[in-house]
Amino acid sequence: MPSKSPQGQGERRRPAPPDRRPDRPWRAEGVPGEGGDRPDGSGGGKGFRPNRNTFFWVLLVAIFALSYLSMHLTGRHERESIPYTAFTQQLGAGNIKDVYTKGYQIQGELKNPQQIPGQNDRSKTYRSFETLRPSFANDNVYGEMVAKGVVVEARPVNEDRGFLANLLLSLLPVLLFVGLWIAAIVWIQRRMSRGGGAGGLMGGFGRSPKPVAPDEKRATFADVAGIDEVQEELSEIVDFLRDPGKYRRMGARVPRGVLLTGPPGTGKTLLARAVAGEADVPFYSAAASEFIEMVVGVGAARVRELFTEARKTAPSIIFIDEIDTIGRTRGSGASMGGHDEREQTLNQVLTEMDGFSGSEGVVVIAATNRPDILDPALLRPGRFDRTVSVSAPDLDGRVSILRVHTRDVPLDPALDLVAVGKITPGMTGADLANLVNEAALLAVKRGKDRVDMYDFNTALEKIQLGTRRSLVMPPDERRRTSYHESGHALLGMLLPGADPVRKITIVPHGRALGVTVSTPEGDRYAWDETYLRGRIIGALGGMAAEEVVFGVVTTGAESDLEQVTRIARGMVGRWGMSDRVGPLSVLPAEGSEPMAQYAAQGTLDVVDEETRRIVEDCYAEAVNLLRGNRDKLESLAQTLLEEETLDEEAAYEAAGIPRTATRPDD
Repeated sequence: MPSKSPQGQGERRRPAPPDRRPDRPWRAEGVPGEGGDRPDGSGGGKGFRPNRNTFFWVLLVAIFALSYLSMHLTGRHERESIPYTAFTQQLGAGNIKDVYTKGYQIQGELKNPQQIPGQNDRSKTYRSFETLRPSFANDNVYGEMVAKGVVVEARPVNEDRGFLANLLLSLLPVLLFVGLWIAAIVWIQRRMSRGGGAGGLMGGFGRSPKPVAPDEKRATFADVAGIDEVQEELSEIVDFLRDPGKYRRMGARVPRGVLLTGPPGTGKTLLARAVAGEADVPFYSAAASEFIEMVVGVGAARVRELFTEARKTAPSIIFIDEIDTIGRTRGSGASMGGHDEREQTLNQVLTEMDGFSGSEGVVVIAATNRPDILDPALLRPGRFDRTVSVSAPDLDGRVSILRVHTRDVPLDPALDLVAVGKITPGMTGADLANLVNEAALLAVKRGKDRVDMYDFNTALEKIQLGTRRSLVMPPDERRRTSYHESGHALLGMLLPGADPVRKITIVPHGRALGVTVSTPEGDRYAWDETYLRGRIIGALGGMAAEEVVFGVVTTGAESDLEQVTRIARGMVGRWGMSDRVGPLSVLPAEGSEPMAQYAAQGTLDVVDEETRRIVEDCYAEAVNLLRGNRDKLESLAQTLLEEETLDEEAAYEAAGIPRTATRPDD
């Protein structure tokens, strides 16, 4: 059965063409079009709606008209300039009708048109003429004109214009320049105040229009997988938008704002579009950065217009992506002053959300991966009443997401998506979509008609390790790289509870000369001190192997040391795993502002000392383990030199360690 629309009708909204106005930086889906679909009865606006550029074109036409008028007023009637001898000839022939004289200048009109003197074309004739009587002429031209019956009148050669005409012509250039300048300024200001597009005649400070996906392809909850608990959180918003009456009868109101938080790629934008598509209501989406311009006040004006449009088509949903761009805590030092463009835009958002009565049917959904830096006024009840965390999917969620993204991909019957889900822990929905696409591209490149597990493994290797480089390493450096990677892998095999080794390679990928891949058996959401120390020992295995075998340390351990330092500092300064520092959170979380730490310098010195102690203890343990298992290290390194790449089974076999020894206890 079709779901009831919010207006209570038994059919779904008819899809409307996307809104492509260049002055709006947001995109719209499902907005009612023509035919009176708007709730306010205004319809789609079939009447005349002048374009913002109309007045500019009218002004341009007026300028050309005035210029033509000026030329017409200042120009003379077209007369043919003829020699004085031609004039006397026509006078003698009695063909002069009348003349007007002033000084030596004579203007007049013939009774019958004559051929222009000096022209061979007989079709070129003239009737009105002008000529100059030479000062040395000694004829009685006046007497002859009287005898021939010519009307002689003495008046100015050019008629004097009236006072108003002379005033207009004298001021016309100034008026044209000033009018054009004022019109240009007004036009630019109007485009800036309304977020004008960059595609206009004068550019402006706006943004170009962005296309909108057709309404027939609107997202629904069927397109969202792996985050069932989040869908349940938002299902009541969908229910409210479909039937708000039952909530109002109970005195309840829908949350005015919902904040979606989570790492990038977890599907926050898709989830917001799915809510709008499931409720079948208009959906307005924009990135917060699109409201900000170099001119103060433009962002606030755009926010006002966006909320006005959403109210006209209510019930509707407004989605603001990356709201931390404008929603940072005010006065945090991120801005140069208290009244800059960002803060004015944020204040306008706060005002618009505060102005909702709760019965307008407009829900604001925002997304961010930095909720810790948002202004408290934005998160208070009445604005963003609800915060929903969208995390990376678990195994079942990854399998569901893979099924969604492989609906249009021909798969090999032997392919098991559960196996793909197991080798992709920590991947988000965007990562999995990219993995499926890379696997399909590899299958096409190899001439296959179906995607199999080998394509997925190769695509995963490309994503995790980077693109293979055709780099020919010297034998000594290649041997050192083999021992370096074998040191990582062997310690991962020997330490209890460590992540199993999945692949070892000394083929250069990206910036790395060799890579060791270790991933957990299943999803992990918390780590104890033993596991973290094992991570540090494993990361130091390459450096320790170089010291044990060659007695030197190379720059190949740079990325390993960065990882080790980050883990050790987190253990001491954030997770309370040091007796000297105690259960304190001294260091700010990763990605936070550097000035967000309030620890004394003495405490920070203790953190550095404890970090150094943990790393040195782990390095000593790594060296001792490799020296005690030198035979296994040699066997693994020699096999890796021969094969260049070892998968999980081959790596454990080369080291002589049973694979089951590293499996976590059930």
